[in-house]
Amino acid sequence: MSIEQTTHSPPRRHTFLEALLNTSKPYGVGARGGRPFEGSSLLSRRQMLRRMCAGFGMVGLAGLIGPQAAFAASTLPAPHFRPRAKRVIFLFMNGGPSHVDTFDPKPALKEFEGHQPAGELYKKNKGTGFMPSPLRFERCGKSGIEVSETLPCIGRVIDDCCVIRSMRTDVPNHEPALIQMHTGNVQPIRPSLGSWLLYGLGTENQNLPGYVVLRPTAKIVVGPALWSNSFLPAEFQATSVITADMKVEKLIANIRNPKLTETEQREQLDLLARLNRLHLAQRDGDAELDGQIKAMETAFHMQREAMETFDISREPESIRNAYGDTPFARSCLLARRLVESGVRFVTVYYVASDNQPWDTHTNHDERHRKLCADGDRAAAALISDLKGRGLLDDTLVIWGGEFGRTPYSEVREENKEKQKPGRDHHHTAFSMLLAGGGVKGGTVYGVTDELGMNVVENPVHVHDFHATILHLLGLDHERLTYRYAGRDFRLTDVHGRVVSDIIA
Repeated sequence: MSIEQTTHSPPRRHTFLEALLNTSKPYGVGARGGRPFEGSSLLSRRQMLRRMCAGFGMVGLAGLIGPQAAFAASTLPAPHFRPRAKRVIFLFMNGGPSHVDTFDPKPALKEFEGHQPAGELYKKNKGTGFMPSPLRFERCGKSGIEVSETLPCIGRVIDDCCVIRSMRTDVPNHEPALIQMHTGNVQPIRPSLGSWLLYGLGTENQNLPGYVVLRPTAKIVVGPALWSNSFLPAEFQATSVITADMKVEKLIANIRNPKLTETEQREQLDLLARLNRLHLAQRDGDAELDGQIKAMETAFHMQREAMETFDISREPESIRNAYGDTPFARSCLLARRLVESGVRFVTVYYVASDNQPWDTHTNHDERHRKLCADGDRAAAALISDLKGRGLLDDTLVIWGGEFGRTPYSEVREENKEKQKPGRDHHHTAFSMLLAGGGVKGGTVYGVTDELGMNVVENPVHVHDFHATILHLLGLDHERLTYRYAGRDFRLTDVHGRVVSDIIA
């Protein structure tokens, strides 16, 4: 008699299960190191788990359950000191937005227009020289921070924001810069920021993933290495969700069990718990096994909660209209719903048919305006929405990319005569925006030179940026370590300082 046959016949199933539970030996296990009997018609324990968990077991369990499995037999981890923030939303502008067209105005570029940049450059410039921004900058809010006219919505919430104008990274190529911004290393060998936060703090909701990645397409430069857990345990891996179709069944595959009711699934899970307790008792209360038992329970409960949390149609029309009706806007709204339900870290990637739309090598001025029209409205709506719900104080929102763009023009060789100038990659000076989560609103930190080429005051390397984020969430970047291959690793490696001046 097979398990499949018994699941649809309650009388026969209970007789079979009772026989299983009263057996003197582990189900389907022989005398040789816990291996199944050769030639036995009984299912192995692993086969049984696989078959009986169809439905909720296929939703990417390791990524979805958060860190609860690892900490099931112990208390959840605690911050090193009182945190200012509890959660993070990273609005990532793939390709790198221009700092001189957003938050770092450089009127001197007009004076030097057409002049070629001097000094050491990462690569020789083939463009027409310095290119001033055609945009008007306005002093916004009570703080009077200068914001580009292409970001009017962010300008209206700028008093809740901190602008770092002095960011630096190591390499102006997309792949290593992306990896470094996410993991602290230019090679794909380290855990991501979100994975480190889960490892250090755990999740606030045992029924949802602790770390979620939202992207409208699978086509992202580098891809899963950006949200990898690397050598950290698998439960700290992010759950990646494709947001092209916002129907819940499309967002999370197999979230509904097509064959069994909730009551029948509950019955199965109770059986699994009893079998696992027998298995656990014979292994002296193995903590890892105990964690897996609780993980199955988490996956079961997620079916109901995820159906609600991931459904943005439950939001009032006025809220949906405030964000807008674009892939990025809908993802921002979903990000708010996720953190409101206890998700620790959410990354929203700004990608479209172009997997790095902010990479404006040609026709920069026109493309920048179009990108900002979408990115500005949704980001500002998110900040305002969080504030209105009392969540902004302990939710850190980050807006930015892997680097900035050159203050001088770039003209590509192909169709050189017909081409409108763009801006190339720029890693020695760029801007990031932070809001809420304990940062000092209405402030600007750091200074670049008059042309926006280099940082001249208060430089902030990516390592410093990461150290500061961890600090805002109550973690000391030097103490948050994980031993692997004989040494202790940390997000900031042997670098990093907390930028205390931006903390409220």
